[in-house]
Amino acid sequence: MKNIILTGDRPTGPLHIGHYVGSLRNRVLIQNKGDYDKMYVFIADSQALTDNFNNPKKVRDNVLEVALDNLACGLDPSKITYFIQSEVPELTELTFYYMNLVTVSRLHRNPTVKEEIKLRGFEESIPAGFFAYPVSQSADITAFKANIVPVGDDQLPMVEQAREIVRRFNSIYNTDVLVEPNVLLPETENERRLVGTDGNAKMSKSLDNCIYLKDSEEEIKRKVFSMYTDPNHIKVEDPGQVEGNIVFTYLDVFCKEDSFEKYLPEYKNLDELKDHYRRGGLGDMKIKRFLNDVLQEELRPIRERREELAKNPEYVFNILKEGTLKARKKASETVKEVKKAMMLDYFE
Repeated sequence: MKNIILTGDRPTGPLHIGHYVGSLRNRVLIQNKGDYDKMYVFIADSQALTDNFNNPKKVRDNVLEVALDNLACGLDPSKITYFIQSEVPELTELTFYYMNLVTVSRLHRNPTVKEEIKLRGFEESIPAGFFAYPVSQSADITAFKANIVPVGDDQLPMVEQAREIVRRFNSIYNTDVLVEPNVLLPETENERRLVGTDGNAKMSKSLDNCIYLKDSEEEIKRKVFSMYTDPNHIKVEDPGQVEGNIVFTYLDVFCKEDSFEKYLPEYKNLDELKDHYRRGGLGDMKIKRFLNDVLQEELRPIRERREELAKNPEYVFNILKEGTLKARKKASETVKEVKKAMMLDYFE
């Protein structure tokens, strides 16, 4: 079977380092490895409207922001198909058909939906589009017959919902038109769900606990220096706790083999640094300065490429336009197969 990859981002704001380690960095590695037949990356503006329906300008403005972040991280439009969701109306048609394959109670049980509803204060009045956006995601995946979907932990229930829809559709209509997707997770738990700078379980735009890929050097430094560490590590000589310490969590994700040689040569590796912190005698500001150096090295080239791309938005939108035309052609082929299986091909 062909390996077809699909992943995407909601344009509700610029992307942050949680997106970077959870998806962006991984998708660029996959792209450059080339071990796939087709790869689709899309901007999920239709889904972003499900909880921003009264602020379409926010969604529209952030389409460019998200595109800049992806391209700055190394997304290559010559190797992948990059498109805008709302410009592929076939996805809406598939969503409508799939709505009949999912019950309201099943959507209620989706843990990601439940968490997002609580986060947005929708408990009393849930927009129907937001409630059913796992069905829309299923349409996105199946329209391109993707069998590999790179995601973070929070999206696992969404892909499982897509798998259920595929199985139900193929069973009811006695076909193999739709392809059941599998997830591709980042290697470590911290990468799959990077905690916020405030120690919150999830880095989130709405919680304002993010380091954005577009942040300036000064902004990154300010956010790193304000991070939570061990509240009981009051004096330098006090023993410190590494587990649950946000600075060390980030070092686990971003520290490289040569980071110590460059920025903290008195230590051989991260294990040595952790051991010293646990014993006591190592101040929080020293490890924060080290983390700042590591993050600045990682994010500086991304920010510089982003600034150059931002000078030519027409170039960016042409990439999206060309990719969208290709995506629509493929989605249209799938819709024809789906309608034939459902006996809706009246004029064929």
